[in-house]
Amino acid sequence: MPLTAESMAVLNILQEKGVHPLDHFAPAEGRPYFNAVFATPADDREAVAIVRELSIPVAGGTIAARLYAPKAGPLPTLVHFHGGGWVYMGLETHDGYCRHLANAAQIAVVAIEYRKAPEFKAPTAVEDCFAGLKWVLANAGDLGVDASRVGVIGDSAGGNLAAVVSQLARDAGLKLKCQVLTYPAVDATLGSPSIKENATAPILGEKEMAWFYDHYLSGAKVGARDPIVSPIYASSLANLPPAFVSTAEFDPLRDEGEDYANKLKAAGVPVECKRYVGVFHGFLLMSKVIPEGRQLIADQLAFLKSHL
Repeated sequence: MPLTAESMAVLNILQEKGVHPLDHFAPAEGRPYFNAVFATPADDREAVAIVRELSIPVAGGTIAARLYAPKAGPLPTLVHFHGGGWVYMGLETHDGYCRHLANAAQIAVVAIEYRKAPEFKAPTAVEDCFAGLKWVLANAGDLGVDASRVGVIGDSAGGNLAAVVSQLARDAGLKLKCQVLTYPAVDATLGSPSIKENATAPILGEKEMAWFYDHYLSGAKVGARDPIVSPIYASSLANLPPAFVSTAEFDPLRDEGEDYANKLKAAGVPVECKRYVGVFHGFLLMSKVIPEGRQLIADQLAFLKSHL
């Protein structure tokens, strides 16, 4: 089907405001620009009983994180990794979404602000996110986290990080309850059919995705087929936590996300996979206008109720 009327309305708004393509600026210049473009508006920030700024030690320094909780714990908890191509976005762009998840699911959400490319190449973002997960588990009592009921969640590059962290957690003997992967980037070779089919899709196309990977991988010590970059190439997907994988019809990442879901199923992992039609990459954060974004959140909440 064509793009929905609401999707077109969002694109018209972005065009009227003169929002630049994602690859228009150098990363250092584009980061504040796009972080501001996609920051959660003040009137979309639900009140949450507990919002706490955190600092997490990682190799070579510390990273910021933010805890959202609707009440005192211990609570089931999601560790959240934001999207943005490993280059853009952060705590403020996903603040409204994390607040809503915490309130609607009655869980704690810990959002991780990992270090970005190109200043920090792969696999720094993964290492930061895994360190964040382990820190949350180690400090569960202080944070009000039920360490026996923890999952991971992320969109786009954050979906990549959630998938990779799920594999690292399994290999380290950590038991996660679930992984929620929203239009995840799981294959850095950019070889799936939807890469070409949606090469000029709105917001994110083949050119933009290649630009992000260039900043993430150029000069890195790991390559495109390394599972720490492309989780779809892991030697085994067995014994991973139950997954909810969502994709968008007009998204270059659509087919690789669905392929990953199918490979998880083949490995015996409980999987729910749903394609949202008539929408483009990034529609989750546009749920105020795009109904499919609201449906996706409702579907995620139903999954969380069953698994977390």
